[in-house]
Amino acid sequence: MDDTEARGGRRGRNPRGQGERLRADILDAALRMLDELGDDQGLSMRAVAREVGVAATSVYIHFADRDALVLAALERFHRELVEAVDQAEAGAADPGGGLRARVLVLGRWVQEHPGLYKVLHESTLNQRVAMSFKQELAERTTAAVRRCMDAGLAPPDDAAAVSLDLRAAVHGAVSMRVNQPDLPWPPLEEQVDRFLTRLVGLTPAPGSAELTRPAREAPAPRP
Repeated sequence: MDDTEARGGRRGRNPRGQGERLRADILDAALRMLDELGDDQGLSMRAVAREVGVAATSVYIHFADRDALVLAALERFHRELVEAVDQAEAGAADPGGGLRARVLVLGRWVQEHPGLYKVLHESTLNQRVAMSFKQELAERTTAAVRRCMDAGLAPPDDAAAVSLDLRAAVHGAVSMRVNQPDLPWPPLEEQVDRFLTRLVGLTPAPGSAELTRPAREAPAPRP
């Protein structure tokens, strides 16, 4: 069997040299389905094949098994997320605003893709497969925190430790929003500003929504 029905239509063979296009289509379908399911265990290779409109054997040509497919899909989406937060930071007026922009992009992404967030951070796949690509985003957040300190917008401290505290707080907040959506949550921006003030030492400048000055009572540097 060369192709299979999908959503009432059929997809023929990819012309020679378009194997990468098929691979991209498979990843697109997997991401859509994972976002809907919120669980990598609920995904099947045959279901992805039906979504794309190809035979299951065509999926196996590109991905050895479900874990390989899910991992590749998450890695691609994570790369796109890294690019999005980098662009958000680059558009800010100063390092404090840049750090805030990075965090807000992450929070809004979770609001838009709660299913993918659960698979990326809370699925059983995390227990079976190392997702080393996630470290890149952590390192870039640490660099953004360090830029705030270097610019005098946050008190001197261990940037890696502060970044870890910030990421833990943000992930906890967004995870609770995903898993307990009926709680009376404050606006995400307000919560992020509190994290940045209390954990990083930034505070809003007068008349501005962006965080640009050191807090008056900044936390003491860690030993």
